[in-house]
This record gives sequence, C-alpha cells and structure tokens, in this order.
Amino acid sequence: MTGIKRWLAGFFIVVGYNSLTLFGATLVTFAAGAIVLLLILGAVGVAKSAYLGILTFLVFPVVFVAGLLIIPLGVLWQRSHGGLSIKDGLAGPYPVLDFNKRHVRSVVEAIAVLTFVNILIISVVAYEGVHYTESVPFCGQVCHEVMEPEFAAYSDSPHSRVACVKCHIGPGASWFVKSKLSGVRQVFAVLFDTYARPIDTPVKNLRPSTDTCEQCHQPDKFTGDRLRVIPKYMEDDENTKVFNLLLMHIGGGHGEGKGIHSWHIAPGRKTEYLATDEDRQVIPYVRVTEADGRVLSFVSQDSELTEDEIANAELRQMDCIDCHNRPTHIYEMPGPAIDKRMDQGLIDPSLPGIKMAGREALERAGAEDGDIGMIAEIIRAHFKEDFPEILEKRAKDVDQAIATLEAIYRRNVFPDMKLTWGSYINNLGHEVFDGCFRCHDDGHATKSGEVIRQDCDLCHAMLAWEEEDPAVLADLGIE
Repeated sequence: MTGIKRWLAGFFIVVGYNSLTLFGATLVTFAAGAIVLLLILGAVGVAKSAYLGILTFLVFPVVFVAGLLIIPLGVLWQRSHGGLSIKDGLAGPYPVLDFNKRHVRSVVEAIAVLTFVNILIISVVAYEGVHYTESVPFCGQVCHEVMEPEFAAYSDSPHSRVACVKCHIGPGASWFVKSKLSGVRQVFAVLFDTYARPIDTPVKNLRPSTDTCEQCHQPDKFTGDRLRVIPKYMEDDENTKVFNLLLMHIGGGHGEGKGIHSWHIAPGRKTEYLATDEDRQVIPYVRVTEADGRVLSFVSQDSELTEDEIANAELRQMDCIDCHNRPTHIYEMPGPAIDKRMDQGLIDPSLPGIKMAGREALERAGAEDGDIGMIAEIIRAHFKEDFPEILEKRAKDVDQAIATLEAIYRRNVFPDMKLTWGSYINNLGHEVFDGCFRCHDDGHATKSGEVIRQDCDLCHAMLAWEEEDPAVLADLGIE
C-alpha cells in the first residue's frame, strides 16, 4: 500500500500544480474513460451507431488531446508565476532530478505510466479512427440528410458489399491523403450549409477505373454474347406483360475488335475524347488510336471547335466510368421501377391499370416539393372511379401496391435534397438519356467520311421487342 500511496502522491504532484493542470487532467481522465467505455461497448456489440463512432474516434479524442496540452500549459503558467513548489528540493524554475529522493522517483514513475497510457490510447484511437472514417456507416450515415440518397441507392446496388472507399479512394497513400483533405472541405460545407442539392456527381475527381473497378473486374475477360431478358408491363387495364430480348455483344480484350468492351477499352486500342461540359454529355471530338498506330479523328458535325482548339485540348482516355457512370448509386425511373416490382410479385399485375396509375402517382408525387401522400390518393382514386369492386374486394392487394409504390418513392426521391426522377444522368444505354448516342449518332465523322455509327447491331441484336410470347423464350426453355 505504501508504494501505491507514493505513486498516487507523485500523480497528484504531476497534475496538481494549479487549477489549470487539474482542469487538463480532468479532461484527459473523462475523455479516456469515455473512449474506453465506448470501445468496449462497440466490441461486444451493445452500442453500434455511426454517431457513437463520431464520439469515440473524433470528439472524445479531441477532448483527450486538448487536456494533455493544457497540463504542460499549466506548468508553464506556474513557472512564470513564482516557480514550481515541490517538496524535497524540487523547487525553482526547473526541477532537479535527484532519484535518491522518494518524491522525485514518484513523480517520474507517474509521468512514465501516464505517458505510456496516453500513447496507448492515442495509438488505438488513431488506428481505429482511420478505419472508422473509411467505413460505410461513416460515409453514408453520419451526414444523414446530405448522404441519405446516395446511401439508399448504394444499399440497394450490386456493389452494396463493397466498401465506399474501394471505389472512391482505392489503394495508395496519395489518394488517401487527397480524400481526407477533400473530406475536411465537405465537413465545412455541411457545417455552413453550402453543399449542392442534389450533391454533385464526382466526375472529375474519381480515379481512373484501372485503379478501382479493374481491381475486381477484368476487361480482357468480358468476351462473348449475353442474353438479356427484360420483362415490361404495358399501360393498359390488363397490364399486359411483354418482353424485350437483347443479345448483348459484350466483347472484351480477346474479342478481336468485336463487341462493346472490345471497341472502347481493348488493350490494343486507345479511345480518347473531348467533352465541353461538366457532365461529359457534349462530346464534339473523339480520337481512336489503333494497335498499328493508325489514328482516326472523329469530329461532330455540330462542333464549333477549331482545329487548333482540338489540337491543344486535354483529352480524356475512355474507361469504364464513361458508360457505367452510376455503377453503384443507381436511381430508377418510375416505369422500370414498377415493372421490376410487378415481376417480383410485390405489386399484383392482376390489379387493373396499376402500371399506368402507379407511374402517374410516382411522377406527380415526385414534383419539386415532393408529396408521398399523393401516391395513396391517386391509386385509391383510380380504383374508386374505374374499378370500385377491386377497392372493396381486394383492399389488401391495393394497400400492398400503395406500400410498394411508396417504397419506390422513398428509394429514389428526396425533396430536401432536390433529387427526383432523372436528376442524375445515367450513361448506360440510351432509353432515357443520350448515353451511347453522345458519340454513336452518325454525326461524328473523319475527314475521309468514316463515322461513329448509330447502328443497333453494333452493341446488341434485338431478338424480340415488346412481344407477349417471344418464340425465342420457348426455344431457350425460359419461362
């Protein structure tokens, strides 16, 4: 007990010079206790929250370090106001380290133990803090209102098991530092409410897909053709089910120049382009360099660029993101979203006119201010006016349809962020946005007359288009 008392005496000598050092020690003790408690609760799974993570790895560590800084400040203040008054010879501007004296040994031991504990806590918090700031909850849930749309889309995407940082940062120290500096800017944007609504798509500051996408996907393996069966429901009373069947010419590195990937990102061909807008939707110039060194320069017939402007322009080399620009944060359009849920059985296709009424409800509810309550009103009004017996006899099916439509709305429309149908451009395909047709328009031509063709068969063969019973489905044994 004597040793413990001696050590405690040394501890109080270290922190008890004056009220300032005592205040710093109090902050350190409180913050350390809170950090350790939250770490334990997180480890055993009792407390799991993005906001608790902020307290554990950001707020309390700042308080902890602030307390550590205040303690020596208190010592300096004491020194400037009459020196240090420590018993047994430790008086004067600087203490005399005479280890033959018990109190000196006690002070040094206390400082050594406290230093070790402090370093341990800071090391653990710093290590775990880095991991926390790269976690999905931190990226998607901390700034709830700002990132809610992106997190909702991410959670429902094919990449929902891939951490945000794998695509937005990727490997390497330089991009890690860039991301943290960018994160500081974003924190201030949130604090001062200066962020864009909806938030900007990070077109220019994304890494090349060779550093991110191609860490998992291998373009040279995308070979051959693939069949896409796309069910669709017509907007008639019967919700007639039809099919679109596309044989996609995927191509790839060994596709001998045939197919989508073979043309755009084949190792032997370099495709570059010039975009004149922030979203890369207006592309007046495309340059293709073949493996044998032959160069083809395609200029849009609508382009007003001079040859000098083109020669001096900074071109972008085409990669995955130029077409797959929303591989994770995918927002749906009303029609296809309803088709998907009807095919899944979440909306009963036997409810008359539900496709047409559902699309109208979603579009009207998704206006600038947004009003999810309109969905139930429009659907009930539809059945009340045209099919009252359905509303009476199949109330559960109608309620299920309304609930599913509302879920579609909540998944894609966020009025507070001014995000509604079509707010974000999706370049994959060409049904809603220009997509492929940004270049494939028969209007980009070389001086010799070669054009970037707008030919359906370049990318896919249409085996059936809005057919009720395509014969090819029966031939393939697909129901």
